[in-house]
Amino acid sequence: MPDLLTADRIDEIGALGPKSPNPAALVTELVSAVDEGRVADPADTGYALVVAADILDQAGDLDDALALATRAIAEQPDDNTYVSAMRGGLLLRLGRVDEGLAALSELRPLLETDPDAVHLIDELAEAGQSETAVEWLTAALDAMVDRSRTHQHESEDAQDTAAAMIFGLAQRRHDLREELGLPHDEHDNLADRLRDAASHAADAFDDGPATLLFWPKPEFDALLVRWPTLAESYPSTWDEHRAQIERALVDASGLGGGGLGIVAGSVEGLAAFAGADPVDEETLDEYADSLDDAGITSWPPGRNDVCWCGSGTKYKKCCLPRSRA
Repeated sequence: MPDLLTADRIDEIGALGPKSPNPAALVTELVSAVDEGRVADPADTGYALVVAADILDQAGDLDDALALATRAIAEQPDDNTYVSAMRGGLLLRLGRVDEGLAALSELRPLLETDPDAVHLIDELAEAGQSETAVEWLTAALDAMVDRSRTHQHESEDAQDTAAAMIFGLAQRRHDLREELGLPHDEHDNLADRLRDAASHAADAFDDGPATLLFWPKPEFDALLVRWPTLAESYPSTWDEHRAQIERALVDASGLGGGGLGIVAGSVEGLAAFAGADPVDEETLDEYADSLDDAGITSWPPGRNDVCWCGSGTKYKKCCLPRSRA
């Protein structure tokens, strides 16, 4: 009997997809497991279909990607912002503009309440609808700024979330307008002021390093084999390790941290650095500090750039969602 499809295997396929010499085989593995009821956790059924749709999308098979995205929505009706945005974008890129805009318009109100809804802006821009994306961002930004001035937030966490969303919407809008060659307006000036404020706060931000030590998957596995005591300092899986790094960077950014980045470690390099000394958390910190600045990967990457973790997948489809898991 074929093996069950686990969440770890779905993650692995998602990372392999863009680099695999036979992406069709990966899609078949995912879809067959769904069709045959072999998904280890039924809650991951929609996730498997989303990953399959992503692979087909990147391979240029938009029609089949659309079919799988539609299936995925049916499988996860309560958590489908990302895949619904993907479906709308696929419709746009297939030339079904009215349907695509209608699908994305249903998600538009979420721009004011759900950080994940920014995926629909990516889909609009990727489909050549940047002007519409700017229009929607402007309306959402107007509403959120006005609400922040006239309404008291329910809690400090709600206030922090709203501030982070305003920052993100303003920066995304600023970047799109810059790509379109549009002159600065009031909201662009706001984006500049917010970015400057974050940069100034970073000057006084010394509560932890601006650069975090990250272990690529082969190095992570080898690290815990060579120094088993480090299992107390790291999560049990590499996926949890990269999610932990992403969340830490998001938290640092929200506190005003700037100049953030990731530096990749290697077992061979750590062994040479530590010599005969025992390897503990203090040694890891010193090793991270010793690594050459040229090896630092700045964070965050662009949403459509390759993810910092080395998976080969776009950031928006890889580690970005992990910060919200």
